[in-house]
Amino acid sequence: MAETIVYKILAAHLKDGRLEAGEQTGIKIDQTLTQDATGTTAFLLFESIGAGRARTDLSVSYIDHNMAQFGPENHNDHLYLQTIAAKSGVYHSRAGNGICHQVHLERFAKPGITLLGSDSHTPTAGGIGALAIGAGGLDVAVAMAGGPFYLTCPKILGVKLTGRLPDWVAAKDVILKLLGILTTKGNVGWAIEYFGPAVATLTVPQRATITNMGAELGVTTSIFPSDEQTRKFLAAQKRENDYRALSADAGAIYDRLIEINLGELEPMAACPSSPDNVKKISEIEGMEVGQIAIGSCTNSSFSDLIMAARTLKGRRINPMVEFAVAPGSRDVLNMLAVSGALTDLISAGARILECACGPCIGLGLSPAEGIASLRTFNRNFSGRSGTKDDMIYLVSPETAVASALTGNITDPRRLAELLRIEYPKIELPDEFIVNDNMIEPPLSEKEAAKADVIRGTTIVVPQQPTKLSKDLKGEVLIKCGDKITTDHIMPAGAFLKYRSNVPEYSSFVFHCFNEKGKPTFANRAAKVKASGLAGIIVAGASYGQGSSREHAALCPMYLGVRVVLAKSIERIHKANLINFCVVPIELADAGDYDKISEGDKLRIDGFTETIKNKDEVKIIEETGTYEIKGKLNLSKRDRELLLAGGLLKYTLEKATARGKEK
Repeated sequence: MAETIVYKILAAHLKDGRLEAGEQTGIKIDQTLTQDATGTTAFLLFESIGAGRARTDLSVSYIDHNMAQFGPENHNDHLYLQTIAAKSGVYHSRAGNGICHQVHLERFAKPGITLLGSDSHTPTAGGIGALAIGAGGLDVAVAMAGGPFYLTCPKILGVKLTGRLPDWVAAKDVILKLLGILTTKGNVGWAIEYFGPAVATLTVPQRATITNMGAELGVTTSIFPSDEQTRKFLAAQKRENDYRALSADAGAIYDRLIEINLGELEPMAACPSSPDNVKKISEIEGMEVGQIAIGSCTNSSFSDLIMAARTLKGRRINPMVEFAVAPGSRDVLNMLAVSGALTDLISAGARILECACGPCIGLGLSPAEGIASLRTFNRNFSGRSGTKDDMIYLVSPETAVASALTGNITDPRRLAELLRIEYPKIELPDEFIVNDNMIEPPLSEKEAAKADVIRGTTIVVPQQPTKLSKDLKGEVLIKCGDKITTDHIMPAGAFLKYRSNVPEYSSFVFHCFNEKGKPTFANRAAKVKASGLAGIIVAGASYGQGSSREHAALCPMYLGVRVVLAKSIERIHKANLINFCVVPIELADAGDYDKISEGDKLRIDGFTETIKNKDEVKIIEETGTYEIKGKLNLSKRDRELLLAGGLLKYTLEKATARGKEK
């Protein structure tokens, strides 16, 4: 039978279950990555498992998120991650070396491997032909300990690419086009596989831009074939031995097909405040812009930045535009410096930011009130930039640099007529500057046995959930709308420094919905928990989209939340809820959402028995005003995790059972 790339890799890594769409499947994980915003919790949980040393082929701990060090918290995290990585057999990429996805693409990712990362944009490595999946830190910890990763075997969406990108039209416009078609909702349980004659015209960095932002669709992963472009990229990174050809078989069947003619695309933007609010630049052209940033794990490659530098060479950005550039890795920064492109960017008026996530996660460069900010990032959720009611537009580097010159949103195809600028043709270099001296290899087992792990006082081992009660009695703590992101649940930006201290970070759950002079969500949850009732969150469609941050499940659990009742729940967040013993229930009838109000007291009789062997949940409002039904879309293993008290307890119980068998 002709196979897709996704199913070829899944078959080669199958450890449990069946390769059939919709079935829960356990696969072997070859590589893992963590970053400092999620990594501290992941390593604390890894230590709790007691595995000692990582049992993957390769694991890497990156420092790239919490770089603004106001107070000791972030540096405490860095030192803990550096020392626990060395002791655990894990490579460590130091602060300043670059964004995890860019560095991993350059230095570690390989065609045909499985990669699990505690970051939702881990599928970036799909641009090199890896099956790369984002997950919560506890799932990554289990994989590091040698356990399989469980996922719902996906349906495959085949995206056929034809034609060739015109000048000034970018890979970013390809994924924005797809977001305009598919939106951010309704794509759970799918993976995207790109094929067709135009694939050969796209470089690995261009492919990585497309797979990176596939995370905004809510799909499990996205992947490109491994071909001559892949070989050239790996050779330029001095890793040609990591190359292997990989493509779908002729006649491979896709569950759905979409065709995109690259030659018919034009520059696009995701308008405020969702990545799927996509419009053509020609439709919004002329709007005044006050701030522009090029960077993030989506668009910070050497080819992106050299294009910007060549366009700006000898010119000056508009004096009313604040323009910033964040290289994706130290090697990219070195390449810009050696080539003279860094001088061109600086001379044009660019601010050069650290090789890190920075403004993409709200750490610095927040825009002023009431101005439009163009960014080459992947998310523009309201307030994510650090400015309330921000106006963030997601665009390509080409559109960004054109707009930086004019001071208005500008179709870059008009630069020839406006400023007599021709498109700079960019070819990837035959050889990249490679300097790995900020990637630290782990200690040997003998050395590790004597090594100490540095643990600052701000690093607190996460509390584990208690087991679920036989019957559930709870109170609705909050009623949210559609498309509630993990940013809404757990704020990023300046709040990230509390991630290693769940009790502290939990005080900011649903911070954006707290009203001045009224009890916060955390206050209300604490009161309900003290009364002996469970906390219940009610939400609309696509609850938990966005970042993989497991704190969006872990912190509500700490506050006593035991149920999320929503119209639909996104993949990674649903897995995180289950991992921390919060029961995800979907409304059988979406119309029942309107019956529920904040403060309602709900009851589920035979709660654990229902989780054990039923799909339908009867939910009763205590005064008898209404009775509604929910759905438990859970696998057998999901049910076992919930009944065990979460993934960590389940994993430890399994390990104990295996030990007794021996």
